[in-house]
Amino acid sequence: MIQKFFLAFIPVFVAIDPIGLIAIFTGLASGASQEQRKCQAFLGIFTALCVAVGFIFLGEIIFDALGITNEDFLVAGGLILLGLAGRELLGVGPADRAGSDEFGIVPLGMPLIAGPALLTALLILVDTVGLVFTLVSLLVNLALVAAAFWNADWFARWMGRQGLRGVSKIVALLLAAIAVSLIRRGWQGA
Repeated sequence: MIQKFFLAFIPVFVAIDPIGLIAIFTGLASGASQEQRKCQAFLGIFTALCVAVGFIFLGEIIFDALGITNEDFLVAGGLILLGLAGRELLGVGPADRAGSDEFGIVPLGMPLIAGPALLTALLILVDTVGLVFTLVSLLVNLALVAAAFWNADWFARWMGRQGLRGVSKIVALLLAAIAVSLIRRGWQGA
């Protein structure tokens, strides 16, 4: 039972990247008051939960309606994850994601927390470890994200900007490895 939980927990943790989200969150919330930061953090986590749970239950129905197989999604999701991991590892993308005090739903909740990496992982995990373990691992990871957001200032001071970036790069490398694994499994039809 513990093994199944960790088989679900680890890919979801890597897909969400709570430590990497701390750096993004502090950047997005740089001009917001403490109350606004907490409100936007809650909105982001709640949005991610709704999107993720909705995708868990409706993903297969959408696949059937569009004629998409699990193998197709593995390859497509793997390619997207590989692109996201590559972008993070190479530092390609917008330099400043800030700009508004309203960032909780978009971009924080979707696509930063509940992005392609998480949605791909959830659909695969439901098939491999089951619905209960997938949902529990999602809830535990979102609780970790909430704890990280509530303590973002402390984490940023403790790890430093370079420390947060370093951990985020390690997580991106793990995400790239998961992406290659997804593409391989989808290509082989497993």
